[in-house]
Amino acid sequence: MNDQLLAKTFVELADNLVADFDLIDFLRLLTDRCVGMLGASAAGVLLADRDGELRVMAASSEQVRLLELFQLQNDEGPCLECFHTGAPVTVPDLSGEADRWPRFVEQAHHSGFAAVQALPMRLRDEVVGALNLFRTDPGPFDPVGTPIAQALADVATISLLQQRSTHRSNLLNEQLQTALNSRVLIEQAKGKLAERQGIDMEQAFTALRGYARAHNRQLSDVARAFIDGTEPLTGLIT
Repeated sequence: MNDQLLAKTFVELADNLVADFDLIDFLRLLTDRCVGMLGASAAGVLLADRDGELRVMAASSEQVRLLELFQLQNDEGPCLECFHTGAPVTVPDLSGEADRWPRFVEQAHHSGFAAVQALPMRLRDEVVGALNLFRTDPGPFDPVGTPIAQALADVATISLLQQRSTHRSNLLNEQLQTALNSRVLIEQAKGKLAERQGIDMEQAFTALRGYARAHNRQLSDVARAFIDGTEPLTGLIT
């Protein structure tokens, strides 16, 4: 494991919450680093909206995003169980859980995943979501990597909840709702860019994200401008 990258990641997760921080980019950083450092094949983040309903807020790949959506649509799977219990759910081999989550296990195998670990995003008694790690091969999860993944989830959760005392829940819910609205724009922009450029959805997201970072702009603002066609966005479209 790259210790320097790990230290940098903790700093980034702890120092990302500023007035105009991009929640979706923040959570995507979390999933990307889990894949890059912890040996996960893919990672996703589910967060609860103002009504307590889980939403897919970040995913390291389109494949895992669709699997997370499948869990929510079928109200079945380890990530939902983790959120509702507030406890980690570790499944080294999904083949043995067909009775527990029949539809999810079948879909996970269809998507190429054989193992999953869901970690709660919580601060004391408040659970705001779950960080979910997927692997393509069955087998035990790294006993060193698991506490690091939970620590990353904890730091991200603290960043989401910091500076929110009396009105913390209301402010968090407002922020999450804004992020949900932004997510819709970003998905639309991904689809439009992918079709126009003849690339896949993940490549489209990477292009939009890279443009936003290079120009110090919100990802959702770039997505809106691309959808509306109000700016040339030179460098994004080749």
